[in-house]
Amino acid sequence: MSPLIRVLVILAVVELMPLAHGQHVDDRISVSAEDWPWWRGPNRNGEANPEQRPPTAWDGSSHVVWKSRVPGRGHSSPSVVGNHVFLATADEEQQTQSVVCYDRTNGKQLWETVVHRGGLMRKNEKSSAASSTVACDGERVFINFANSDAVFVTALALDGKQLWQTKICDYTIHQGFGASPAIYQSFVIAAADSHAGGVLAALDRRSGQIVWKRDRPEEPNYTSPIILNVDGKDQLFLTGCGLFSSFDPLSGETLWEIPGATTECVTSTVSDGKRVFCSGGYPKNHLAAVLADGSGRVAWETRDRVYVPSLLARDGYLFGVLDAGVAACWKSDTGEQMWKERLGGEFSASPVLMGDAIYATSESGETYIFRADPTKYDQIAVNKLGDQVMASMAICGGRIYSRVVEHTDDGPQDMLYCLGEP
Repeated sequence: MSPLIRVLVILAVVELMPLAHGQHVDDRISVSAEDWPWWRGPNRNGEANPEQRPPTAWDGSSHVVWKSRVPGRGHSSPSVVGNHVFLATADEEQQTQSVVCYDRTNGKQLWETVVHRGGLMRKNEKSSAASSTVACDGERVFINFANSDAVFVTALALDGKQLWQTKICDYTIHQGFGASPAIYQSFVIAAADSHAGGVLAALDRRSGQIVWKRDRPEEPNYTSPIILNVDGKDQLFLTGCGLFSSFDPLSGETLWEIPGATTECVTSTVSDGKRVFCSGGYPKNHLAAVLADGSGRVAWETRDRVYVPSLLARDGYLFGVLDAGVAACWKSDTGEQMWKERLGGEFSASPVLMGDAIYATSESGETYIFRADPTKYDQIAVNKLGDQVMASMAICGGRIYSRVVEHTDDGPQDMLYCLGEP
């Protein structure tokens, strides 16, 4: 784990740090071990803080601390910082894209800020106009939206007031848009790939000014930038557009780049410390391990279709759920399949590792909890909540935050649940 991310987990208050051009900016990040501040959690790898005891059994009434109605629809996953829970959402009837904030203690909606009016872009029936997950540095809230044939990054204050908004590139809708922002030192980093071309861009968190930008191929792609400490340094990984790329997150300089990833990727990169893993489902199914030392060597590759749910890496093994509802385990150094187990249904949400347990939720709302055991599939529980789940859960402070869809007489309704021990 990098020194930066280790500080984030325990309580990050990062001092002023120099940029390449010699200037200094305030890049303090104030989040704690009790928070889930951005996509895939504090370590950006789907791992929850193991020093907590979230429930392993629940339904629509038991172990529900609170539940709140979400205005509009979306696949944005919850982000939790301090006393706030954030979601992105969209109302296609009103033609709005918004960020909503809830009180972490009781679920009361504190505010809703409309970021865009009109210009919503959605195509695939499984997509939404609010699929990006909010990132929060403890002082500001950041969100990406595709709108009016472009992609914008917007910053809000903790009270919902808009601070700035920056267009990073033009955008042509293909299936949808869901790349989430990543916070790194003084930057918020965003990516967007489409037939209109794309960019990977770092923006100053205070001003929204673009500090560096890298052009991308003219291909549709959906993955989020992920920053991990691998091979002794922080690397920013981006897959898709036929490439697997590593960048210096401070400068945007390419550290290494190889062909071989599928054109369209959704999953976020994980690492075992020596290798990084990419997967995709179009135009081919594949799961591959690449050495992160810059050699460009592909260690192994399989034909498994892990297209939407991201993987988990633990103690020399990879764990994941294929889109078609099959849980699996592979050795991370060789790709040897250790086991596979059919769960049923289809999966879009990314699993979360909680201690030695994995929480994986299907599109129909069943959460399968099983042990991160490389020898066999060892199921702990199966719990049902809602009628549809596309968003990934957040587990922090001993509680589970989950966005689900419930079918009502008035149609589908997004709900935010907080689950915990009574």
